[in-house]
Formats: sequence, C-alpha cells, structure tokens
Amino acid sequence: MNSYFPITGHTGLTGLLGSPVAHSLSPMMHNTSFQHLGLDYVYLCFDVDENGLEEAVKGLKRCGIRGFNLTMPDKNRMAELADELSPAASIIGAVNTVVNNNGRLIGHNTDGIGFMRSVADAGLDPRGKTVTVMGAGGASTAICAQAALDGVRELRIFARPSSRFHDRTVRLVDTINRTTSCRAALMDQADQTALKHSLEDSYLLVNATSVGMAPNTDASIIRDPSMLHEGLAVGDVIYNPRETLLLKQAAHAGCKTFNGMYMLLYQGAEAFRLWTGQDMPVDLVKELYFRKS
Repeated sequence: MNSYFPITGHTGLTGLLGSPVAHSLSPMMHNTSFQHLGLDYVYLCFDVDENGLEEAVKGLKRCGIRGFNLTMPDKNRMAELADELSPAASIIGAVNTVVNNNGRLIGHNTDGIGFMRSVADAGLDPRGKTVTVMGAGGASTAICAQAALDGVRELRIFARPSSRFHDRTVRLVDTINRTTSCRAALMDQADQTALKHSLEDSYLLVNATSVGMAPNTDASIIRDPSMLHEGLAVGDVIYNPRETLLLKQAAHAGCKTFNGMYMLLYQGAEAFRLWTGQDMPVDLVKELYFRKS
C-alpha cells in the first residue's frame, strides 16, 4: 500500500497523547485505515505527560481536533478534563479516547471494548459466566467495567492490598455491584486458596498485570500452574512476548489461550468508529501489523 497520502486544508486531525508514544502502533493502524477508506484524516503522536496535558488539550480543542487517544500516564487526568464521560469511562475513572463534539470533549474508554472483542475473536463468550481477573491497574479496571456492562455474571478481582490502585478498585467493585447485574468481589492476590477455588469454577482467567512482559519473560502471575485446567480459557493483556509464560503454562494444561494483540487492535478500531462513523478495516490492519510470529 502506498504510504503517501496528501494533507489538505480540510484534513481532520486525530492523534495520541502520552509519554512515551514513539513506539506506538496506533499511527500505522489509523493512517492505513484512513487511506484505505479514502478519509481525509491524519493521526499523529504527541509526547505529553500529565503535567502538560491540560494545556495540550486546550490547544488541540482550539485547533478543532476531531479526536484523540490517551495512553499512560494521561488516562486518569483526562477523565477530569473531559466535558462528559461515557458510562464505561465514568465507571473506570479513566479515558483513552476523546471525541470533539462541536467543542465539547466526550471521554470514552475503549480498552474494555477492545478486550471483549478480542475475547469474542478467540471464540469465547463469557456472558453469564464467572471471570477471574488478576491486577488492579488501568487494564484491569477497564476490562472489569466493560465485562460487567456486557453481561458477565461474576467478577473476582485479585490484587495486592498494597497496590496504589487498591482504593480505586474498591470503588470500582462497589460501582459495579450498585449499577450492573454483575456481582464483583476484590480478593487478596496472595490468597492462593481463594485463587484456586476461583479458578475451579471460572470460565476465563485474565492477566491484566505486567507480570511476564519483556524483558521479565520468566515470570507468571500464577505461582502454581496446577491451578490451570482444561475448560478454563486464559487471556493475557501482554503482547510482548506474544506467548507469555502464563500462556505457555495454560496451553500445557489444555486451556484455550489468547494474548493482548487484538485488544490493542480493537480498542483502536472502536476509537476509529467514534471519530469517523465508519468501521476500521481490521482484516487489513491485522495482515499488515498483527501477523502472528
């Protein structure tokens, strides 16, 4: 595909704010999709941390940006700066996608949508079932909120009480229990007995932590791989490496497994839809940038 497409006086601006951002696949995903569909948009990266976010957002808003993504460390701060929040972003307290609606900034969180689409892509349907989630960070929060909205029956979240996100997760659990039909519980990650019992009747285990991510690829969030069993599906939000130690353990136990590559793809696809009203050509993007190795 020709990598050149013209920038005109009518070209709509979209982009990514965060720090660092130079490694992101998002510009390739979005610009390829704009070009393929003949849309007069461009997607750029801006290295902006929390300290400069408010000023940057004001400038982009004044310049008429169509929308933008947020990555770490800006997601929580953007939730405070948005004029309005989607239901998921409100529950999560973090924004990864903003739509500029005639000068009014609407904050969304498409991370959970991206994860749930990747679950479906793996041939799984957790609605009405129990899901065990490891971690209390931004990925966990987004996944749990969207899973609850999408009809998961029960969420069991295992996290360290010393985590700086612990209080936020307590509030998330309360919100899920008050506002959705899902039943959520927060448990101590160190309680291996509780974890074992949770996995025994769970449909899906999700690692939403960075444990096992390169370069520390010899680590797994599950200390005792005998807890993993056939009939349990295992997903890992990590995509570097493509197969973490956890996923290797799970495959050995007969579990169906998937990594975080398509979560990245589908969260971007949902942002693309919110900005343009059109579907991202995900099959093309998969072929160009998400080949399995």
